[in-house]
Amino acid sequence: MFKWNKKGLIFSPDNRYEWMYNYAQIPFPVDFGDFLRVYFATREKYKNNMVRAFGGFVDLDKNNLKNILKVSSEPLVDLGGTGEFDEFGSMPCSVVKHKDEYYLYYVGWTRCYSVPYDWEIGLAKSKDGERFERIGKGPLLGPTVDEPYLNSTPIVYKLSDNDWHMFYHTGRQWLRKGDKLESQYIIKHAISNDGINWQRNNKQVLPLKVSNECQTSPSIIKMGDKYHMFFCYREGLDFREDKDKSYRIGYAYSYDLENWTRDDEQAGIDVSDSGWDSQMIEYPHITKVNDKYVMFYCGNHFGQGGFGYAELEAIE
Repeated sequence: MFKWNKKGLIFSPDNRYEWMYNYAQIPFPVDFGDFLRVYFATREKYKNNMVRAFGGFVDLDKNNLKNILKVSSEPLVDLGGTGEFDEFGSMPCSVVKHKDEYYLYYVGWTRCYSVPYDWEIGLAKSKDGERFERIGKGPLLGPTVDEPYLNSTPIVYKLSDNDWHMFYHTGRQWLRKGDKLESQYIIKHAISNDGINWQRNNKQVLPLKVSNECQTSPSIIKMGDKYHMFFCYREGLDFREDKDKSYRIGYAYSYDLENWTRDDEQAGIDVSDSGWDSQMIEYPHITKVNDKYVMFYCGNHFGQGGFGYAELEAIE
């Protein structure tokens, strides 16, 4: 069993910028040598019940993660044009260094009529890891016969220049309760030899545990010959009102990245008794900082107030 020591909330949205009014979701850390850069998804202020999403970053002192060195002053990537898949939002999910470029895998937002939204996966590139350019006007992964909607939250790992793995979530169905629709989604896996062209296997990665379970944001670390996945999950309905149905962090392990055994009891982290992460806990992403494993994660209201971190104290 993993044992995590929570260190508290460390970053809240810098709402002096209109595009960063609130939310700092899906914190994804990348080591830049002298500092740790954490990419995150943020939103402008709601207007007429509508909002757009953007990506930003915060640079942290590796010797004191609570010491903020820099906050991005503009969005990572421009939104798409009229009718494009990312016209209304660009949510960063993972960044991979490949040769002399940074690859940003993000989620584009589209507004819909019969359902509230659609999400598809995009790619943008950068030389400096601060400002990115989209590779094109269309999604990298969009709807297919087997995965017709809600392709989202691409977490990408490059094991070598020709061995890439993407763990993402895809929609299963829309659930209706009263006049409200909620999406259900599960984690899937795709492979690539260049980070651009992807082959999906259309297999469900993890079994379901709760009613109409939604799974997303898997973070994978390797210790010895064993891969450890930390992800978040929730029930499909009433998760906004009932904290017992809201996001929790789950755990699974594998020896080949294909076959996973789920055992949430080993995750070693849960909601707090009070405070910013007392109702839900989600979007875990783990990295090694000065020989210690660190988990960045969000709390209540899907990261509306920002993100914090925890340190791995022991494996029992």
